Amino acid sequence: MNAPYFIEMLARNGDVLHRHQVDALPIRLGRGYDNDFIIDDAYAAPNHAVIEAREDGALVLRDLGTKNGVIHRGRRHPTLLMTGDTEIRIGHTTLRVRGADYAVAPELLDRTRHGWEGLAPGLVGMLMIGFFAVFTVWLSDTQSFQLVRYLQALAYGMGGGLVWAGAWAFGNRLFGRHVRLGRHLFVLGCGLTAVTAFKIISSLVAYAFSLEFLTRYSSHVAILIAAGTLFHHLNTVRPHHTRRFAITSLILAILASGLTLMGNEQRTGQLADSPYMSVILQPSVRVSPDHSVDEFMGDVNALKAKLDVARTKKFRDNGDDDDD
Repeated sequence: MNAPYFIEMLARNGDVLHRHQVDALPIRLGRGYDNDFIIDDAYAAPNHAVIEAREDGALVLRDLGTKNGVIHRGRRHPTLLMTGDTEIRIGHTTLRVRGADYAVAPELLDRTRHGWEGLAPGLVGMLMIGFFAVFTVWLSDTQSFQLVRYLQALAYGMGGGLVWAGAWAFGNRLFGRHVRLGRHLFVLGCGLTAVTAFKIISSLVAYAFSLEFLTRYSSHVAILIAAGTLFHHLNTVRPHHTRRFAITSLILAILASGLTLMGNEQRTGQLADSPYMSVILQPSVRVSPDHSVDEFMGDVNALKAKLDVARTKKFRDNGDDDDD
């Protein structure tokens, strides 16, 4: 590790809060003003530790007999070999020392759409959230039209969206330095819009082509969309951990789907969300081949013959039971 040396004060998430350059060794650390790096921490001693060079040139940190000591990986160390990635805790302050020859990571490719930040995505997200709230009320509304019901749904939906996006924005500020409230509103709006679009399209297709599984297992698609929304929230906070967040979201989706299947089995004895397709639309939506009257009557006669055989067999079995 070559001079000059840089002492970095770290946040809990690893971000650098402050960086101070020291030109030569030894480096004295503590709360007193006679130190090379002053630690404004009541749990640090006036002269807490010193960083010196070993005979082979490696940097060694030495505790100066303090009460709280120097903590590394949860353990107290009287002396500690310092590398560019060694993080120590003095009191409530986390520090790291790096030399001028420390190799930094290569430049990352910037894929952020800087023009799609702030007010624009926030307004679009709020519009999508409001549409979802109003559309949900309209689907379940069986009474006469009352504007107040839709206004209440709109207010509750937007309020809930702001609370949800605000919580993510707080986490974004805490772990990613920027708030990005508009982007989180847009992510939530896209997720709700995707759920609405799937519900409409799946109902139409299921009713038109008798594909009942599209509605009977629709909760799993909603879970998958929710997992995708969670992934984009996390990726907005920390955009450099895409693979980790994708795996986490997928595992959560699998667990949620499994719990849903088990709940359906316990409640109704079936894995599906409902025992039958409850979607009923206009007959004109139905896509089915035409059948002639003769074909229909032929099917009825064939069914009648099967029913007569089954009924005769039942009467015969009942008669045998009476003889016994």
